[in-house]
Amino acid sequence: MTRLAIALGGNALIRRGEPGSTEGQRHNLIAAARGLVTLAEGSRAEIVVTHGNGPQVGFLAIGAEMAASVVPAPPLDVLGAETQGQIGYLLANALNDAFIERGRRREIAVIVTRTVVAADDPAFGNPTKPVGPIYDEATAREHARTRGWDIAPDGNSWRRVVPSPAPIRILEAAAIRALVNSGTLVVASGGGGVPVIEGQDGLLEGCEAVIDKDLAAVVLARAVDADGLVLLSDVDAVYRRWGTPRQEAILRLSVDEAFEGLAVGAWPSGSMAPKVRACAEFVRGGGRFAAIGALENAVAIVQGSSGTWFGTDSVGLPRRAA
Repeated sequence: MTRLAIALGGNALIRRGEPGSTEGQRHNLIAAARGLVTLAEGSRAEIVVTHGNGPQVGFLAIGAEMAASVVPAPPLDVLGAETQGQIGYLLANALNDAFIERGRRREIAVIVTRTVVAADDPAFGNPTKPVGPIYDEATAREHARTRGWDIAPDGNSWRRVVPSPAPIRILEAAAIRALVNSGTLVVASGGGGVPVIEGQDGLLEGCEAVIDKDLAAVVLARAVDADGLVLLSDVDAVYRRWGTPRQEAILRLSVDEAFEGLAVGAWPSGSMAPKVRACAEFVRGGGRFAAIGALENAVAIVQGSSGTWFGTDSVGLPRRAA
């Protein structure tokens, strides 16, 4: 049976322009879960699911700041762990119900996942990932002075920025793989996983950082020996010249073409570029295929008739529909 690592983008929970209430996220996940179950059932694939958590971390950070005079604000790694439990709970319930609609029951496990990063990763010297609330410049600079934050402009406002180190390995990999091999549908590595630094003595320390969820999906896919990596979002494919009158969907990218495009900045660094890099890295490392496309087209993407497919000369891709 084909094994797929599926990464859900933020639109699976909070769509553009929505306030992001729990009930709204629960409603959106109904459609996402039905799509995942259709994919698993229709393609007879074994799926492992991961997801983003950017808005949810932001919500928790805003709540923590508002309550700071009453309770101490938790660090960013703890907020990340909280969102894994929160989103995992909502997603597990939605998947359970979607399977029952099809007359099936599945064991579903949500794993709070820790991802090891290197203490000497250059990202720690160059924080770039915005997190949490927006501020005016004076307030942001005061927070930087009193809390030791790094800050940067974000449009007309200012935000805290943190490092985004590369994921190395998942500490729970063996447990996740055992569950998947037993037939359990696993939700893991949410938001890229909780970033931890492992000392030479094996002791672990959480760190104030955000791991790119798409690159972490590659680590998860390799950990469970996935055949394919599928990144689902609200964009139906990777595009050339995105946002211009000459934009054009790319149906297939070789690994070499992907890295060449990344080198010249062909895709935005804050959105599509990490997805392209993740797919290219997965295939270059021996994965059978990787793809990017829209959540509602999940089955067609796996069948090779939608989205953008990645491959090499030595890795065959399914024949695309005419």
